[in-house]
Amino acid sequence: MKILITGGAGFIGSAVVRLAVSRGHEVVNCDALTYAACLANVAPVAESDLYAFEQVDIRDREALDAVFQKHSPDAVMHLAAESHVDRSIDGPADFIETNITGTFNMLEASRSYWQQKGKPADFRFHHISTDEVFGSLGKEGMFTEDTPYDPRSPYSASKASSDHLVRAWHETYGLPVVLTNCSNNYGPYHFPEKLVPVVIINALAGKPIPIYGKGDNVRDWLFVEDHADALLLALTQGEVGRSYNIGGENERTNLELVETILSILDDVRPKAEGSYKDQITFVEDRPGHDQRYAIDPTRIRDELGWRPSVTVEEGLERTVRWYLDNEDWWQALLDRKGVGVRLGTKA
Repeated sequence: MKILITGGAGFIGSAVVRLAVSRGHEVVNCDALTYAACLANVAPVAESDLYAFEQVDIRDREALDAVFQKHSPDAVMHLAAESHVDRSIDGPADFIETNITGTFNMLEASRSYWQQKGKPADFRFHHISTDEVFGSLGKEGMFTEDTPYDPRSPYSASKASSDHLVRAWHETYGLPVVLTNCSNNYGPYHFPEKLVPVVIINALAGKPIPIYGKGDNVRDWLFVEDHADALLLALTQGEVGRSYNIGGENERTNLELVETILSILDDVRPKAEGSYKDQITFVEDRPGHDQRYAIDPTRIRDELGWRPSVTVEEGLERTVRWYLDNEDWWQALLDRKGVGVRLGTKA
């Protein structure tokens, strides 16, 4: 299968690219190479005959049409998106343009190509989204595929909008789509403005480790390589027009997650004195911070036979060791705009 993957130089997208190529799929990686993208993320497969790269912005419809005509993909996996909640608070326009208008362009380019090819029944447009579209949970309950949408941030609102567009293009035009909504990802190649790499990098630098509010916000943590496996399964085995929630079955408060990371660091690279936990600093909470996310993965488990293979403790240890072994990778990204600076306070 030849798969056109948007955002394939990003965190989750690159994990999908690496896994797809390793499984023998041809991959066309379309990425605009904005601030969070890094071609080093796909270096392990960059020389493969199965891999091709196109620097394309999904806001450029003409360029997208040219990619479809040049490569004739069998399927699309649409991961390109602005994804950092704090950045969406400071600058929502980029999120509207990329996540909504960009998805519209992808749908229209895909529909045009699919129609030109005679509407092949095995073509798929797989839209990758987030559990944040469902809003915030209390202490009980979990998100299912039937949970009403209730986005609370510019980021989640833009992703909710893109989900609605994908469903509309299926219902109106018959475009064969599959949707997935995932919980919080972590793992190797995670851009160093997100929580897990911030904790690791600040700990190693002897800097304060910021925790929003009381640290009691709960997330379900999904190892990125498990997610990539689930995404390829949904693409190839998922039912057209259906959505699947992908979760790690690993709920932790932010404080619990941070303390787990720092305990691992205390073991594998101990400080000369004290614990990395001494660097924890509680800071003013993010505006509109959702209290809890939790995914019910029953549908993908029962219908497609998928379950996560990595516990959060195992995944975090693998992640910590990867960051320790790949300092050159993350050091090169620290000078990019906004990295290492508290964002999302302008509200």
